[in-house]
Amino acid sequence: MKIAVIDGQEGGIGRQIIEEIRQRIYWDIQIIALGTNSLATSFMVQGGANVGATGENAVQSAAPKVDLILGSVGIIAANSMKGEVTEAMALAVVSSPARKFLIPHEKSGIKISGVDESLNTSQLIEKAVKSIKALYYEEKNGGSVAPSVPSTYK
Repeated sequence: MKIAVIDGQEGGIGRQIIEEIRQRIYWDIQIIALGTNSLATSFMVQGGANVGATGENAVQSAAPKVDLILGSVGIIAANSMKGEVTEAMALAVVSSPARKFLIPHEKSGIKISGVDESLNTSQLIEKAVKSIKALYYEEKNGGSVAPSVPSTYK
């Protein structure tokens, strides 16, 4: 499974997402860190991404080739992240056939009705990764429950 994590600015949310994936998901995955700038890309790679790429072309090239895309909700809004997300990047994300898991973030300026506002960013990331895990097992096992965590991972 190929997972793209997209982030900008300092890459903090992207790195949190990658670390959470690495902590909770044990099957063979490839994580591609896509940064809007080199600092964000570098920080996400340090967090455990297999590879990293930077800029508009990297997002446009990778988005249609991955199974999942994760990032803050700002990755689908042109000019978000202080202008780092271009129209082409946002379009590449929303046009991708990949499933998208977007993390609401107060700095994005986008309000999503129905989201539990008592949850912090870390808790929202944890919920997203749990949803990915459940989705994976549902697709692979015809809806059966995910196996318990091996003792070596506890």
